[in-house]
Amino acid sequence: MIKCLAVDDEPYALKQIASYIEKTPFLELSGECRNAFEAMDFLSKEKVDLIFMDINMPEMSGMELVKTLPEGSNIIFTTAYSEYAAESYKVNTIDYLLKPITYENFLKSVNKAKKRIEGSEKPTDDVQDHFFVRSEGKFVKIFYKDILYIESKNEYVVFYLKDKKEVSALMSLKSLISSLPKEYFMRVHRSYIVNLTKINLVERNRIIIDNNTRIPVGDQYKDDFKKFLDNLTI
Repeated sequence: MIKCLAVDDEPYALKQIASYIEKTPFLELSGECRNAFEAMDFLSKEKVDLIFMDINMPEMSGMELVKTLPEGSNIIFTTAYSEYAAESYKVNTIDYLLKPITYENFLKSVNKAKKRIEGSEKPTDDVQDHFFVRSEGKFVKIFYKDILYIESKNEYVVFYLKDKKEVSALMSLKSLISSLPKEYFMRVHRSYIVNLTKINLVERNRIIIDNNTRIPVGDQYKDDFKKFLDNLTI
């Protein structure tokens, strides 16, 4: 069973999410909180697997609360305001439900959560967030979150990292992509892998990464990339 916490300052919305949790066979309602402070107190005492978090709450928003939680917490945002969508995915939320929420959309989101949770055998604190590559005779530590994109150059790949850092390693994109977390990285061209969380804009088959680099989407990869966009478009 997946233990769930529902957080919402609107009584009707809180009751609806709670009822959806209770009618879903693989979910268990562990608690209901009416604001971020109640949620913080609850989470300091109880462990849950999945949190349904309203964004627009008084005094402390759901977005602010989520940023204080341990990295890797499983969050589904619920809100009446579509403008929060882009920001919600920057904190690696599982999904974003726009009110009024139907049970059909709720179930789609929790099925995504179920796949992620059941696929993680290690506790959150033990999840690997980095790897090492051999570069110029040294082993260089690279954090997944620091990667903007990766480019193939002849027999090498170049990792373009935040703060304009670059690391080159002798390997191929084909061998590399299988080692990267699929929920965050996608090959979009024979020469490029992008960090999906760093995308700012997509126009005319060009991806704009947050350092204003333009990455082409190759014909071979268009369908998979379109599916990714469709899943996040509201």
